[in-house]
Amino acid sequence: MEKAKELISAVKQADDPESLVAAVNALAAERLEAGISTLIEVLKYNNPGAALAAVAGLIQMGESAVIPLIEHLDDYDYGARAYAIRALATIADPRALDVLLTAAATDFAPSVRRAAAKGLGNLRWNQLPAEQIPDAQGKAVQTLLQVSLHPDWDMRYAAIVGLQALATSETTPQTASSQIWEHFQQMSQDSDPAVAARVQLAVAVGNR
Repeated sequence: MEKAKELISAVKQADDPESLVAAVNALAAERLEAGISTLIEVLKYNNPGAALAAVAGLIQMGESAVIPLIEHLDDYDYGARAYAIRALATIADPRALDVLLTAAATDFAPSVRRAAAKGLGNLRWNQLPAEQIPDAQGKAVQTLLQVSLHPDWDMRYAAIVGLQALATSETTPQTASSQIWEHFQQMSQDSDPAVAARVQLAVAVGNR
């Protein structure tokens, strides 16, 4: 506990960008649950290097960081929210499903929506009770199908990444997978070359 206090204090007392990054890296490396709230607080700092180090640390903490991240999502700082969503998406704990669904569908910040859309496809569905999986995945599919119609190409691209992961998941119901592949056929002629190419890649992977 004393070591945790020292590492947390070092983060809070850092007086320049370089020392802050070093202090956050040191705290993250120890994987201390006592340091989770401090790492989340760092996401709000105007220091991308420190924020990325905090994200990496939170991801390493895994499941123990999920509820704190959900409970401390910043409604006003979209940069901090994007980092938090990125961490939740990478940890892939299905307890973050509702947060990711909302973020992908309605968040005003494109960076948040993209991170959420990609994360929705990669949740560890088998951690849910078996009877809950079809409904949960159905919600994810419908949200991503909606996002895939967004006028911005990068939003459509992110949705495709998430949809591909769902379509190839062993737990996704056949009806949902078929719906995704049919949707990809419709998107194969997307007006943006990057989106069209990403759809073609998804289809190629699915046909292997």
